[in-house]
Amino acid sequence: MIASVLLAACLAPAFAPAFATEVRPAAAPIVIAHRGASGLLPEHTTQAVAVAHALGADYIEQDVVLTRDGVPIVLHDLHLDATTNVAEVFPDRAAPNAPPGRRYSALDFTLAEIKTLRVSERFDPKTGRAVFPSRFPPHTGEFAVPTLAEELDLIAGLNAASGRTVGIYPELKRPAEHAAAGLDLAAAVLRTLAERGYTTRDDRCFLQCFDLKELKRVRHELGCELNLVYLTSSAPKSDAEWAEIVAVCDGFGPAWPAVVRFEEGALRSTGLAERARAAGLAVHPWTARFDAMPAGQEGEAGFAALHEALIAAGATGLFSDFPGRSARLLRRR
Repeated sequence: MIASVLLAACLAPAFAPAFATEVRPAAAPIVIAHRGASGLLPEHTTQAVAVAHALGADYIEQDVVLTRDGVPIVLHDLHLDATTNVAEVFPDRAAPNAPPGRRYSALDFTLAEIKTLRVSERFDPKTGRAVFPSRFPPHTGEFAVPTLAEELDLIAGLNAASGRTVGIYPELKRPAEHAAAGLDLAAAVLRTLAERGYTTRDDRCFLQCFDLKELKRVRHELGCELNLVYLTSSAPKSDAEWAEIVAVCDGFGPAWPAVVRFEEGALRSTGLAERARAAGLAVHPWTARFDAMPAGQEGEAGFAALHEALIAAGATGLFSDFPGRSARLLRRR
């Protein structure tokens, strides 16, 4: 009994945002849990989703690819090499002459086969070593690849149990490669979303993709009325590209170094977020990583400075591997 009380006391500060009764202002910046609470648990696992929800994330991201039999699963890479034990379970299924990291495509496996795999903290397929050494130990624990339906059902259940309404933020991963394999990723994802009530801009769902051509198809050919977000690692190259984005999308998702950059020891705006905001777009930069800050900006102070600079530059939210830390920083403002 004493041990249980002590454990609850230790966890309370971290989980407190999940049970807060204070209503956030409508204009408050949002925290998007990047691959769930991926700084604490293996990315995109149901455990990482549950912890992100409890830590106060406003939205939880789902990277989505399809299996060979057309089922949407939540997996950041199209390949299974760096986050599962696929090389151990299916050693004879490696693509011939493929480099490490791209030997086992999810498109070559059925859902039943993928469900036999164990998910790990991200590792280098060449060495087996963790990409982020301070995170959950790789090759340990019992984690699985969830389907998109399973993850959405989990979030709905957590919303019902907690009284919070955490949104979803799926990404269409490599739609052209799916099309080359005869699979329509966007259509499959939209069906799953519609089955769970995500159909309009009023629903708490942003659908994102790096492929602007695919977003146009999703909007115009597939008739999607959800909030669409164009992802990019850099600023649009022309006024014409900006016009295309604004005509199709509701949000803009740049890499954070495109929004703010270090100049003379301080983070300064590039003007990118301001331009997107002026065009009426939400701006959600990616990705804040407490354990991967630039040299000289490490630790609590550097992480806090990044959040402050992004919001000051015009971001309306941000992606974070550490949603609990980010939620505390943004709500403190």
